[in-house]
Amino acid sequence: MISAGDFRKGVTFQINNRPCVVVDFQHVKPGKGAAFVRTKYKDMITGAIREEAFNPSEKFPKAHIETKTMQYL
Repeated sequence: MISAGDFRKGVTFQINNRPCVVVDFQHVKPGKGAAFVRTKYKDMITGAIREEAFNPSEKFPKAHIETKTMQYL
């Protein structure tokens, strides 16, 4: 499990059983209210990019994505 407070660029996680990768994140501590993490993430299946705010203590399953370097001849 990975918490939203541990998000960094390139981190993969699952949301609604769909693998996603963090494109951009910003930890925000407003003067009033609780802190939150503003996150822009990309759905690896559809390619859609979404922006969402999470509580830093929210936990998500880590997505294991295998990458291979290939050359097309």
